[in-house]
Amino acid sequence: MILAAVLLSYLLGGIPVGFLLAKQVRRIDIREHGSRNIGATNVGRVIGWKYGIIALFLDALKGAIPVVAASYIESPYSLTTTEILLGSVAILGHTFTPFLHFKGGKGVATALGVYMTLVPIVTVCAVVIFFIVYKISGFVSLGSILATLSMPIWYFGTTKLIPDSEYQPVIFFVLVATFFLISYSHRENIKRLVLGKELRATQNAN
Repeated sequence: MILAAVLLSYLLGGIPVGFLLAKQVRRIDIREHGSRNIGATNVGRVIGWKYGIIALFLDALKGAIPVVAASYIESPYSLTTTEILLGSVAILGHTFTPFLHFKGGKGVATALGVYMTLVPIVTVCAVVIFFIVYKISGFVSLGSILATLSMPIWYFGTTKLIPDSEYQPVIFFVLVATFFLISYSHRENIKRLVLGKELRATQNAN
């Protein structure tokens, strides 16, 4: 049952929402426009921010559903470990979608859904960091990377400061792993940031 759940979580995470939205709304391949990514930011940039928000919500939902479903699955692992396993597989599915030759989005929105369900206080703190960085810089990529970097720090701090909060090393570890995955998926963005060529959210690549 757990193997089936892992497979389904991966396939759910792999649904290329941004790609499908662009095909349905504009009859275009989103991978040939803007930053050429299927994520919510590029969807908003290319076909309109209303659809970018829809893509963000649906991509986040892909991460939240497996975490919630973990409570109903017979697993040899603890509930927290099962939640992390299914949520992490959904993030990998989004980043390496089997429906587009394993070239998917950056994983941020799906990770948002996973961690908003798993560690909501930490995620809200990270979202605040994102908006501060985005407001100052205008770069979604930089905001996403720094917000993800802040999550293990927020987790460690909040579990030590909030009474009755339990620090679980497995959650800290997966938050650090997620930061490295998000950084890897943003490697081209990082190069463009260093070179001063990164697109701001409101800019088009053309």
